[in-house]
Amino acid sequence: MSTAVDLNADLGEGAPFDAELMGVITSCNIACGGHAGDEQSMRIALQQARENNVAAGAHPSFPDRENFGRTKCSLNGSELETALRLQVQTLKRIASEEDVQLTHLKPHGALYNMAAVDENLARSVVSVLIQDLAGAVLFGPPASALQKVAAREGIGFVAEGFADRAYEVDGRLRDRAKPGAMVATPNAQAQQAMSMVKAKKVISYTVEDVPMDVQTICVHGDSEHALDAARAIRTTLEANGIAVCRYR
Repeated sequence: MSTAVDLNADLGEGAPFDAELMGVITSCNIACGGHAGDEQSMRIALQQARENNVAAGAHPSFPDRENFGRTKCSLNGSELETALRLQVQTLKRIASEEDVQLTHLKPHGALYNMAAVDENLARSVVSVLIQDLAGAVLFGPPASALQKVAAREGIGFVAEGFADRAYEVDGRLRDRAKPGAMVATPNAQAQQAMSMVKAKKVISYTVEDVPMDVQTICVHGDSEHALDAARAIRTTLEANGIAVCRYR
């Protein structure tokens, strides 16, 4: 039996090639107003996901459209949960109208990175999933606080690796403000994805092996070469006997 992996992208963020990406990926994370997106973009993304048999999930963030949700924020506790629930509930309502089941939740940007190491933030994210997306699974970094809290609460967890981001030796994503934070070319991204799936590791920015056992690979939909990269990743994986399919 061949190895299998999911291929996901963050969509509904205003990029020009979401429709084309939907024909390549197997799951999508839909921006629901916190960092990007509105009701129209959510509806379009949900329709495209349904038409392409792509698993659709919520992609909430700190409410920070000015910085695209990529700036650290002090919001936490019930105030954060209220903001996240509003985003998820909006997407959930539209998904119901479009007859699309939301199968997962993936926090965005700074929230994703901060909740990966802050158990209090991770608990807030998991709490929102439990309250508003019963039965859904959580996407997040392997060996993170998100995975730990999900396991404690009996929530399914899908470990995620990034084809288009560089990693530090501790397994964290390299800060976007630093040089070399992005894996530049589609071919290099395909090779990083292959390393994660076949060797269960990535090579860090400082050229050291980092364990990376994942079930889904992400391509950022807002990056310039996202479509070419997604195609290269899928082609490379399948050429090496790896099935690209929905995680569930």
